[in-house]
Amino acid sequence: MKKSYFIYNSPLGELLIAERRGEVTDLRVLSRVEPTFNGVFEETPILKETITQFKSYLEGKLQTFTIPLNPEGTPFQVAVWRALLDIPYGETRSYKEIAIAVDNPLACRAVGTANHNNPISFIIPCHRVIASGGKLGGYGGGLDLKQRLLDLEQGKPFTE
Repeated sequence: MKKSYFIYNSPLGELLIAERRGEVTDLRVLSRVEPTFNGVFEETPILKETITQFKSYLEGKLQTFTIPLNPEGTPFQVAVWRALLDIPYGETRSYKEIAIAVDNPLACRAVGTANHNNPISFIIPCHRVIASGGKLGGYGGGLDLKQRLLDLEQGKPFTE
């Protein structure tokens, strides 16, 4: 089955959101990916709800997304992304802690690679993963955006 796509002009820039069978498969900053489209552009009910929840998140009103997700990746990547969903709003975990959570304590770099390949940014909170020493580490959206998202989750307003 083909995906449905929608481009949302958000405060972060244009976001590409995709779904298949009522589950979100992608949410990415469009300028940071080179997407291949195999589907149709349409605003489906789940894509509308994704936008509504995302807006509420950026306003500091939503801490837990309730939309169904189906990120596509390797079994290891999917395990990492599921572990990221267990990080509470406003908290962080280290790459090492995520590696331990997926029963592969030596896979810190692989966790970083899985984070980098996260297809559902923001909702699967890869921005909540930091280096063991407390430094931000890398982030596909840039460290400034990562810090802004972490600040938002600490009660500071999101600034464009």
